[in-house]
Amino acid sequence: MDTMTLWHVTPWGFAALACAALLVGFSKTAVSGANTVSLAIFAAVLPARASTGVLLPVLIAGDVLAVLTYRRHAHWPTLWRLFPAVGVGVVVGTVFLMFADDGAERVSIGAILLVMAGVTVWRRRTADAGEPPEGDTEGAGGSGSRAGRIKARSYGVLGGFTTMVANAGGPVMSMYLLSAGFRKLGFLGTSAFFFLIVNVSKLPFSVGLGLIDGRSLLLDAALVLFVVPGALLGKWAVNRINQRLFEQLVIAATVVGGLQLLLR
Repeated sequence: MDTMTLWHVTPWGFAALACAALLVGFSKTAVSGANTVSLAIFAAVLPARASTGVLLPVLIAGDVLAVLTYRRHAHWPTLWRLFPAVGVGVVVGTVFLMFADDGAERVSIGAILLVMAGVTVWRRRTADAGEPPEGDTEGAGGSGSRAGRIKARSYGVLGGFTTMVANAGGPVMSMYLLSAGFRKLGFLGTSAFFFLIVNVSKLPFSVGLGLIDGRSLLLDAALVLFVVPGALLGKWAVNRINQRLFEQLVIAATVVGGLQLLLR
């Protein structure tokens, strides 16, 4: 019995999943947050809850490729500041998954994404100064102030929650890194390591909840092949996207992801 028959996936359905996997690779090396579209495709083709488990290994494959591409540009002080709060969010998300239905998941995460996008746009339009260079206090996540630490913890908890519940942490962390003033390569390098570590840490929780099993891994083995060309396409495209367009694409992807979760 082949993988498509095992999941009752039509050829068109598998083609959609393959395109979604390609988009995962592209988003990991070019426009972080765009894989919320992949999330919606997976949930449309597969049962909503099962789609979360199938998508996670595909995301990890994309994370590995992103780390190999941008490993020199990660800002580790920002990562260490985020991880404790993210751990809290992952635990809260795990508890939420034990009781919430699909509808509650979609509405909660969609609303969070739209609020984060709105806050980021507002912050950038009302900023008094231009965008700081990568590596200064604000570009490093605002670690020098109490407000910066509160912001990191708030986004960290939200990022951990949304990534555990629906693999939708990308837009939340994208909004945090944009609001902290990261430039393009620092943004991609920091988010690459962040999601590789967070997604790998989610594996035991997902297995324990029954989201990942032999069937899901068989489908993953077929879909991971499509992540590689997507990542290569993203690496080619990112050098042709200027900083302003990059930020606009990230915010747009976040808004689209939030709306599709609310309206689906």
